[in-house]
Formats: sequence, C-alpha cells, structure tokens
Amino acid sequence: MKARNKRFGFLIAGMVGLGAATWLVLNALDSNLSYFFSPTEVTQKKAPEGHVFRLGGLVETGSLRRGEELTVRFAVTDNANRVNVEYTGILPDLFQEGQGVIAQGRMGGSGVFVADEVLAKHDENYMPPEVADALSKAHTEGVAGMDKQ
Repeated sequence: MKARNKRFGFLIAGMVGLGAATWLVLNALDSNLSYFFSPTEVTQKKAPEGHVFRLGGLVETGSLRRGEELTVRFAVTDNANRVNVEYTGILPDLFQEGQGVIAQGRMGGSGVFVADEVLAKHDENYMPPEVADALSKAHTEGVAGMDKQ
C-alpha cells in the first residue's frame, strides 16, 4: 500500500471519528435542554409531552393546597390561563401566592404538571425575564381579544 493511500485512510477514519464525537456531544446537550413555556402555551399543547420543561407564571391566589407529607398543589397562571402543579418537596422560603415562580418538570397523565424543582423569585423587585414576557404577552392578547368583542 502506498503512503498516499495510507494518509487518505487515516484522514477518512479521522473524519468518521470526529463526526461520531460531534453527534454524541450534540445528542447529550439536546437531552439536557429545558425549554420555558407559559400556562397559555401549555394549555394550547405547545409544550412537549413526556419531556422536561419549565413552566413559569404567577402562583394563583387561593390555589395553594398542602397535602400529605411534603406534597403541595397549586396553580400557575399568566392571567390568561392556568395550569395545576403538583410538587413533592420543600418549597423555597420566598414561595407564596401571587408571586412569580418557575417550576421544572413534565406533564402528568391527568393534565397536572408534576414538578421536580420549584424556583421562587429572590426579592420583591425581581421577576424572571421569561415570566415577565409571558405575562405581558398574555395581557396583550387578552386586551386584543376584548377589543374584538
């Protein structure tokens, strides 16, 4: 075998190895992504079924129910739609009704969002940008819908 053919073989093998490594890295990154959805997007079935995503909005006033052990049920709203959430664990100290929240988890079979993690805002002036955008979008759509009536 000539030296030229050996170099060409090594080049092809290197390209195949690089392609396989790139595919593995991209596949691992994609499975770790967690997208954000508002309650309106979830009720419109825009959120992925069976995949982890983040749900953000305001904890609806009067919706907080404490169950057995550490299970808590509450509703997240963007003032246009609401999604019921179930979380088992210790809630953050700043978690309360009427405040911004982001819950990470997946939709359960009964249409309830089952959260693995709940994040609350960290001071009275802060609201996660995703939540603020979703609330303002829901507000503008609600106002536009009222104008049509």
